[in-house]
Amino acid sequence: MKGGDGVYGSGADGAGPERTFAALPVARGQGFARTWWGQAWLKALEDTALDGVQLKLGRRHARAGAVGAVSVRPGRITAVIEDRDHTRYRSDVLLQQLSPADWDRLLDVVADRSGHLAALLDRDMPPALVEDAAAAGVELLPGIGDLEPECGCEAWDHCAHSAALCYQVARLLDQDPCVLLLLRGRGEEELLEELQRRSASRGGAATGPAGPAGGDAVGVPAGEAYAARDVLPPLPPLPSPVAVPGPAPALGGGTTPAPGVAPDALEFLIGDAAARARLLLSEALSPGYADNPPAPALTPAQDAVRLAAAGPGAAVTARLADGSGRDARGLDLAVRAWQLGGPAGLAVLEEEWTPAPEVLSRLRDRLADAWEDEASRPRLRATGNRWTVVGGGTQLRYGRDGRWWPFRKEGGRWAPAGPAADDPAAALAALAADVPDGHMEGNRTTVRETSPLVSP
Repeated sequence: MKGGDGVYGSGADGAGPERTFAALPVARGQGFARTWWGQAWLKALEDTALDGVQLKLGRRHARAGAVGAVSVRPGRITAVIEDRDHTRYRSDVLLQQLSPADWDRLLDVVADRSGHLAALLDRDMPPALVEDAAAAGVELLPGIGDLEPECGCEAWDHCAHSAALCYQVARLLDQDPCVLLLLRGRGEEELLEELQRRSASRGGAATGPAGPAGGDAVGVPAGEAYAARDVLPPLPPLPSPVAVPGPAPALGGGTTPAPGVAPDALEFLIGDAAARARLLLSEALSPGYADNPPAPALTPAQDAVRLAAAGPGAAVTARLADGSGRDARGLDLAVRAWQLGGPAGLAVLEEEWTPAPEVLSRLRDRLADAWEDEASRPRLRATGNRWTVVGGGTQLRYGRDGRWWPFRKEGGRWAPAGPAADDPAAALAALAADVPDGHMEGNRTTVRETSPLVSP
């Protein structure tokens, strides 16, 4: 409601519900608003701004994808906008929140007509809803002067950055008019809970007063409750697979971060989360997904290696090493193991275990049978699940997955040297194939030995 007892946007650290939208793709060759309420939003901007040149520059920024992730919370929208010279500015646009009395009237309007709620759930805002709200004294859509800019460039009126933010928000409003309701002060979940409460109380009142003690309970007849489903839209179709994850937002904004906050690390984690979400969606849409058990959750130490394998910067890699209890060399070896075999490869690198006696017996038989020519059979020394070539710089490790993993001594540490193989001879042969004439340089010595197989 314009004027009166509304409140403006909260501060940068204001509490309340918040939604963050990833940076939208480039919008060349199309308008910023297709819906009537999105166009009303832009009209409020264009009627308010005093400088048409800044609006034109703002449209150019928005079309070029210069607007980062958009944060929406009661009374305020925020994003970082990048100029053509790569300077970044944080820009905010404030919109007056509805007062509690305004919300009470608006919720009554929506609860009185089931079609209004059904439209909002279907991501629509019918003109009748806005008209009914206005008749109750509540202005939902902004008007002239309602969109107040705040920008790091210190412009006193709408600048190219705040204009770009408004044009981008028009696209978000097209997708979901509940963004406007959040700006006005209430999140979607809170709205639905309140509307459900009001609908239930009105349904209870419609049934009449409660009967005598021990009589029938007062409530909504089952037929009416089931009939209410007809006003709700059907479930939306499954989303389509995503070709590539969206870009991570730019979090720098040209300001000094708070102590302990690393914007580059946060940007990396956001990008990783988007990539993981894309992978999970792809798996969920694949045939037979419901019949397969989910993969076990990674431990923090495993997840640190997975993140390091994605190739973050040196500072992030150092934090991952420290946080997972590894030194830089240890994390490097762990990443190599992960790239060769994921969690199974990492487990073979870092875990030493002893197979059961009957398993050990079968493994010795497999090792003895792996080389037809006894002269080519290497002499091996067994320790737990590891068989080391005696006098050489190579090793076979038996994994819990039932495969053999080749390792090579590098700088005094055992390093993963290739993918796993079902056959131990094949795993060792892959090591020998990398070395001319079957010899290693430096501390890597002969792979093949003529001595008999050593059993523990």
